This record gives sequence, C-alpha cells and structure tokens, in this order.
Amino acid sequence: MRTIIHLLQKEFIQIFRNRFMLPIIFVMPIVQMVVLVFAATLEMKNIEMIVVDKDLSEVSRRMTAKFGGSPFFNVKSFTFSIEEAEDFLRANEADIVLHIPRGFEKDLMRENQAKVQLLIDAVNATTAGLSNAYASNVLRDFNEQIIIENFGPVSQGMERVNIRYSFWYNPDLNYKIYMLPGILVILVTLIGMMLTALNLVREKELGTAEQINVTPIRKYQFIIGKLLPFWVIALFELSFGLLVGKILFHLPMEGSIALLFLFASLYLLVALSIGLFLSVISNSQIQVMFLMFFFFITFVLMAGIFTPAESMPDWAIRVNTINPLAYFIRVIRMILLKGSGFADISGEFFALGLYATVMMSLATWRYRKAA
Repeated sequence: MRTIIHLLQKEFIQIFRNRFMLPIIFVMPIVQMVVLVFAATLEMKNIEMIVVDKDLSEVSRRMTAKFGGSPFFNVKSFTFSIEEAEDFLRANEADIVLHIPRGFEKDLMRENQAKVQLLIDAVNATTAGLSNAYASNVLRDFNEQIIIENFGPVSQGMERVNIRYSFWYNPDLNYKIYMLPGILVILVTLIGMMLTALNLVREKELGTAEQINVTPIRKYQFIIGKLLPFWVIALFELSFGLLVGKILFHLPMEGSIALLFLFASLYLLVALSIGLFLSVISNSQIQVMFLMFFFFITFVLMAGIFTPAESMPDWAIRVNTINPLAYFIRVIRMILLKGSGFADISGEFFALGLYATVMMSLATWRYRKAA
C-alpha cells in the first residue's frame, strides 16, 4: 500500500509540473463544452431563401411575408426567373427557392387549390430535411389561415379540434439539454484516455519507465499508480462539467447523481484501460496518438451522440456492443433527463463491468516488466 501511495504522489507531482497538461485538464474541457453545446445542434436558423413570385398578387405577397416573419427563414432576394434562382442554389448562395407560379391566387380562389414549388439544396440531407419540414409547416399554417378567412373556423357544424402536445423529459425541446450530456462524456473520455496513453509513452521516450521497471514494484502496483490519478482527474472533470451545465444551460438532474458517478467510475476504468493498452503497445507519442485517434473517432461517430444508435444498420448495432461511449452516453441521458434508477441501467452496468475486467487484464498482461 505504501508503494502505491508513493507512486501516486510521483504521478501527481509529474502532472502538475507539466505545463502542457494543466491547460488540457482544466481549461480545454470547459471551453470546448461551452462552445460545442452551441455549435453541435441540428436546429436550423437563417435559412437563405430566394423567392420567385410570378403571380405578384396579394395572396402571394402574404405568403412571402409569412416566410419573412418566420425565425427560421431569411428572404434574401426576389426574382422573376427560376433559372436565376437555381444559379443561387448552385453557387451555394441560397438554401431554398420558393416558386410561386402565375395564376396562383386565381386558382386558389376559383378552384380552392393552388400549387407552389420548393427547390432545396440537398447536398446536406439533414439540412435539406429540416428546411423542408420548416417550409412545410409555414405553408400549412398559411393554408389554415386562408381556409379560416374564406370558410370560417367552424365548417359544417363541426367543432375545431385543438391538439395539445406534452413532451416528456425535455418539454421545451431544448436541443442543448440533449447534446450537453453527450459532449460531456466525450470530453471526460478524451481527457482520461489521452492523458493515460500519453503519460506512459512519454516515460518510455524519456527512459524513466525503464528505471521503474528494474525496481521491485509489481505490475498491479504500477498499473494502479498509472490509472488512479487520471481516474480522479476525469471524475473531477465530470463534476465540474455538470456544475457548468447546471449554471449556464440549466441542465436538469432528475436522477441520482451518486448513481451517475458510480457508473462513471466503472466507465472510466474501461476508458483508462483502453488508453493504457494503447500505450503499452506503442513506442512513441505519435504512434499512440494515431491509434487513439482511430479508436476514439470511431467510438464517437457510432455512439449515438447526434442521432439514435438504434437507427444504424443491424451489423453496426452489433459492432457497437464494444463501444463504451455508446453505453455511457445512453446512461447519462437516462439518469439526468429521465431519472432512471439502477434497475433501468443494470444491463449497461454489468456489461461495462465485464468490459473493464477484460481490458484491465489485457493491459496488465501486455505490459512487460523487467524481472
């Protein structure tokens, strides 16, 4: 026990003496979290629109004004040429074109129906889908307004149906509340995994690892001395991130914080063991950075931070069972937003327990210590 305490003292002294590590540990995660929560969003605003109004009627002008009054659209320009509007799309100077044909008002008044055309830049399928949904909602509202003006709110003795929506767990549909837990998981993982991997490889390059190897220190003592400091630092980052999320973004905490930290403690054993394993099979910091970049980017993209992981193909869902980020992102959202208890996350908890045992054993076995 005394040996482990001395190793921990040595590791903390090295960490706080390293000017490169301190900003990474205390400054970078907070700055990234604040910036990424605002940047990583699927909400669309200021969609650039070109209006081709060939009707120039009162109704067409009211429709255009309806789009101009929406917080999602910015009516950039008016033109009478559909070809000119398409040039704006090709030049990436517009996102959507609203084409109102001639005779729009006349068809609407005489035949009770009229057509408009939407041309949408669909290079980004997500952006195109959202733009189409927003535009369809504006047109639907405008259509209901025209019907009420012409036929009144009550038609053929039928009362109007009022629909009230109730959204569970995120009633305001605040996308920041959905993104913040996932981004926090990524930052905590990055800090723990990266620092663990770089720390041992750096000692290899400096030669201090060989000096420790010839001492009577045992493998398990060395592994604990390497993992425990960064385990504590990562838990501190999680605490500080939750505090910042509560103060700046009003992050709800419906579930047990103690349960969250229990799961996070187990998860960090997995993340740190992966970092340690990558470091023991690498001989330089550049090599371990490339390895970590490969695994980390793959884990993040398959973790379901932006879209549900269940939407992936069946083969990807099966591969995702070895992705620790997917477990923690799902669980942190369940605990913070839904108030889930241990029974709800027990499957993920025991799966990570097995994962941690395997990775810790693999890293310890792969580490070679001089006799």
